Amino acid sequence: MSCCFSCCASLACGLCTSTASCISQKSARIGYCGLFGASLVVSWILREVGAPLLEKFPWIGASDTHTDEWYQVQAVLRVSLGNFLFFGFLALIMIGVKDQNDRRDSWHHGGWTAKIVVWLLLLVLSFFLPDIIILVYGFIAKFGAGLFLLIQVIILLDFTHSWNDAWVEKDEQKWYIALLAVSVGCYIAAFTVSGILFIWFNPSGYDCSINIFFLVMTMILAFVFAIIALHPKVNGSLLPASVISLYCAYVCYTGLSSEPRDYECNGLNKSRAVSTGTLVLGMLTTVLSVLYSALRAGSSKTFLSPPSSPKFGESKPLLEEVEEGKTKEEKEARPVSYSYSFFHLIFALASMYSAMLLSGWTSTSERSDLIDVGWTSVWVRIGTEWVTAALYIWTLAAPLLFPDREFA
Repeated sequence: MSCCFSCCASLACGLCTSTASCISQKSARIGYCGLFGASLVVSWILREVGAPLLEKFPWIGASDTHTDEWYQVQAVLRVSLGNFLFFGFLALIMIGVKDQNDRRDSWHHGGWTAKIVVWLLLLVLSFFLPDIIILVYGFIAKFGAGLFLLIQVIILLDFTHSWNDAWVEKDEQKWYIALLAVSVGCYIAAFTVSGILFIWFNPSGYDCSINIFFLVMTMILAFVFAIIALHPKVNGSLLPASVISLYCAYVCYTGLSSEPRDYECNGLNKSRAVSTGTLVLGMLTTVLSVLYSALRAGSSKTFLSPPSSPKFGESKPLLEEVEEGKTKEEKEARPVSYSYSFFHLIFALASMYSAMLLSGWTSTSERSDLIDVGWTSVWVRIGTEWVTAALYIWTLAAPLLFPDREFA
């Protein structure tokens, strides 16, 4: 038996070392995404099956009798805390990295065996912490998740303006036609989605005034975006307005779909949307969206200043190519055009956000087999939509309100 365990440990160590070596030859961002994605999978598994295990830990919930839902939230928050500590520590030690001569640059790209071991130790350590620490972390995580959503919105706004500027700079008729076609298509899609939502979330025979209010506000905002963007005094464009309108319609849908399943105005409670297959698909969608948002935000130049970004302004592919025939030293990952500290901070905030999704914003009042369902989730989504609208309108109105200031 001991020989078997030794063989398993040796294989695990070899696999870990091999994986770390592979990551070192690729862009570091892929490796960090892998760790973050693995933490989400661990959170999900423990959320589903970890309650009986946590009940056996005498220091978890020892002061009172708790439900299975409470232990599920504890499991999610403890994994999130371990992940937050890992990325938070990396963010701290990476502050001020300027160029490839900084030793911390090699820390960012290399040392993956040690990083994986530390990451695993922090995840395990989080389950030995007292309840009061997890309670405080759960409270702080709500604000961290809100900050992550705000950064996600800013990234979207930056993306839409960059997209529009890139096509306008080509100064060719075909690109202007493409701008118009995409803009009209996005608006058609936005109003089509809103119409479908009226059918799904406003069933006849029920007073669904709150849902109607959300949907009408979404459609009004879409009109307001177009009117402001096309005003002669505003240096706006229809493409960003249409993309933001479609995004707001999507966020409105996610908010309405998060309504409690026993709420009569939630059309999803009359379908098979709560089946196991749909829950799995929904979770995968959530994982992918959080991963993409964290990766794009952490690699964005929007929040960066040249002193904290190595070789700022240089564009590099997601995976850095390694040329053949180079020496070992020359094969080491080169600095990329993003702030290492901000990159890790984004993943730390994303850890908080994913914990809120999996725990229903630490609410135990909803069914434990549902993800991101409850009135708290609804208002967070709708609030995100309105903040998105306010920020977009501000980007259009700010140059008029403050003509003496330069807005990038």
